[in-house]
Amino acid sequence: MTLPEKYDKVITGLISGVVLPLIVALVIFLSTSDHSSVHSYLIRIAESGIITHSITLCVFPNIIIFLIFNRLDMLRAARGVLAVTIIWAVIVFGVKFWG
Repeated sequence: MTLPEKYDKVITGLISGVVLPLIVALVIFLSTSDHSSVHSYLIRIAESGIITHSITLCVFPNIIIFLIFNRLDMLRAARGVLAVTIIWAVIVFGVKFWG
């Protein structure tokens, strides 16, 4: 069994579609937080009105994972990433219009 065949599972895509945005959010926090706490950083983002922009920026790298999985013919994993990205999009719309 080759490596792409081993990891071509929907759960692989689901996990990577959740973990990568969290890693991107952590990198953004560490580079822009000015040594503040996570709570005060999130309050500052909420007060600035850029919550949806921040979530979208963090989820954007899912496109890269999706394209990599698609190129490697790991269609089940790509399906998982697509599902999580759609869930993230619903969250963004919910925050934008009802938050």
